Amino acid sequence: MERHSTLTSMDADLIECRRCPRLVAWREKVAREKRASFRDETYWGRPVPGFGPSDASLLIVGLAPAAHGANRTGRMFTGDRSGDVLYAALHAVGLANQPTAVSIDDGLALLGTRITSPVHCAPPDNKPTPTERDTCRRWLDDELRLLSPTLRSVVVLGGFGWQALLPVFADAGWTIPRPRPRFAHGAHVELAGKGSPLHLFGCYHVSQQNTFTGRLTPPMIESVLRDAARAAHLPVR
Repeated sequence: MERHSTLTSMDADLIECRRCPRLVAWREKVAREKRASFRDETYWGRPVPGFGPSDASLLIVGLAPAAHGANRTGRMFTGDRSGDVLYAALHAVGLANQPTAVSIDDGLALLGTRITSPVHCAPPDNKPTPTERDTCRRWLDDELRLLSPTLRSVVVLGGFGWQALLPVFADAGWTIPRPRPRFAHGAHVELAGKGSPLHLFGCYHVSQQNTFTGRLTPPMIESVLRDAARAAHLPVR
């Protein structure tokens, strides 16, 4: 794979990716058929790139784009209820300039923070396969390499992202403790290597399954984000 010199050039190639036939077919089917409430909108229907500044010191890693969220709007966690929860929390702690994310041109900006995912196409039933995760890993490898000069802290939303990221960190030069750390909400692991340590935090995913049942509450999310921001030397509220 080509090693990109900037995140902008990487993202330009990423949005043209068609390596996973099942994901390509699904994302395009959803974009054609649409949800009734969005029938007058033009869906993005392509891989969704990361969002946030190229010199971010905090990285938030999700799972994959939502079919009628990021797959519709073209921006991570934008236009769905998971994003409503995440961006409200980011704004509450001072990492976003506004609490809402409805469209790619709504003026939202992240402060010292970038959001990405191990899989960049919307999967059926929100469940990418291990093969799809591994095929998409090339983008995560490159993104992490480009962010590594400034990256100090990572928040992983859910166990899928946690398992996907540990080998990426290891191959990028950080040391993974043994036994391998397990995902848990509020988990905090310090990875040595590459100069400054990298702080890894676990947070339950902001899915409706977690937020509607009360398993994950706004104060819980905000607490993890504050800890991660402090580890990244970012100001917080």
